[in-house]
Amino acid sequence: MQKTLAFPGAPLRLKAAFVMDPTASHLKNLDYSVVQQCMHCGLCLPTCPTYDATKLERNSPRGRIALMRAIADDRLAPTRTFAQEMYFCLGCLACMTACPAGVNYAELFEHARAEAERTGTLNTPKRRFLRGFTVGWPFMDLRRLGWAGRALRLYQQLGLQTLVRRSGVLRLLSQRWRELEAITPPIQPQFTAQLVAPLTPARGRKRYRVAMLAGCAQDLIFSDVNRDTVEVLAWNGCEVITPPRQSCCGSLHAHNGELALARALARRNLDQFPPDQFDAIISNAGGCGSHLKHYGALLHDDPAYRAQAELWDRKLKDIHEWLVEIGLTPVGAPEAPSQTITYHESCHLTHGQRIVTQPRQVLRAIPNLTLVELPESNWCCGSAGIYNLIQPEMAGQLLERKLRHIRSTGATVVATANPGCQLQLVNGARRQGLTLRVAHPITLLAEAYRRAAGREGVSGRA
Repeated sequence: MQKTLAFPGAPLRLKAAFVMDPTASHLKNLDYSVVQQCMHCGLCLPTCPTYDATKLERNSPRGRIALMRAIADDRLAPTRTFAQEMYFCLGCLACMTACPAGVNYAELFEHARAEAERTGTLNTPKRRFLRGFTVGWPFMDLRRLGWAGRALRLYQQLGLQTLVRRSGVLRLLSQRWRELEAITPPIQPQFTAQLVAPLTPARGRKRYRVAMLAGCAQDLIFSDVNRDTVEVLAWNGCEVITPPRQSCCGSLHAHNGELALARALARRNLDQFPPDQFDAIISNAGGCGSHLKHYGALLHDDPAYRAQAELWDRKLKDIHEWLVEIGLTPVGAPEAPSQTITYHESCHLTHGQRIVTQPRQVLRAIPNLTLVELPESNWCCGSAGIYNLIQPEMAGQLLERKLRHIRSTGATVVATANPGCQLQLVNGARRQGLTLRVAHPITLLAEAYRRAAGREGVSGRA
């Protein structure tokens, strides 16, 4: 099979056959230069959490790339062992920050998992059902996810969850199912559509018109963060468009080998948020934002959407990135109460989007806030999308390491900018009995603006 060579660092190019033919190999049809870019220098090894834990070459980025290349070269079949290794990878992308050759591991990782799904080496009836009921069903239409969230909220508010936990019936379940039940997140009483108006005017002079992406888990579990984000944008001269019905960004699908579904969701978002109508399209979730900034590569072979997707990539902004870019409105008096906080970096915000200093700039703009740097602040906490669900042992080790460093700072608040990280740290702190508030940096900023204004908010809805 002919393979096209290109300069290292060139953007990923997929052949038309890959898009049209679902039986085509995801790795054999990649631009071959992407697969062969790794120099095997080993500079990624100290940054890889799984290699750090096991010291096994196959658990390292270069080891995984060697497996991918072997499949591309027809020297290895995509076996069950290969698929298990791809799902043992966190996808934290720390290796991309360390790599001197600019290897696009994010693209390789997604296509390797897609290859695992294409070949079906991990398939069992139970796995197919669970993937269909999670990745396939609720996230392709967020109304379904909303129904599920409301049902879970009712279950929690009626005291049924507490009753079930105290009854001892959970002892009849396996240990794994008991662990999953224990990390069931509390659902917000109101979702974003009830907290935020479809159009929120700028506070003062309008400088920009932006769109706000509500997210999936963010909407159910941290809708208050979306409200805070819209308020902060309004305080900074932005008119904010927040449609009540939105679609998933597709990151969950792309990161779990369902590239066709990810493309379908990307097209929906482009239809709902035409990028030429906004100065910026805002994401406040690190993992979502990293995926959202790569619609151009995802839809490169789609002539109907390619140009829009490339413009979308330029307009998509992380909230911290956007605020620093336009100039953050200072927080006026009265000053906030004194607080000491530390900052955990979302992997995909730091390594995927390369946004490192901006969240710290936002935090340092809050009066009376002391920011203590967190040791290994950019080391994965173990959430990694759904990694803590499918690899609980490794995720638990990483969470314990992260909490140990948080305790060392003496901070009573930890800021982080991704819903998965936020939930992971909340659950970990609760299990260990730590008195620790976990908050989005934008929530802390919104609280400071409200104190200065002496009122509850500017979103247009109570």
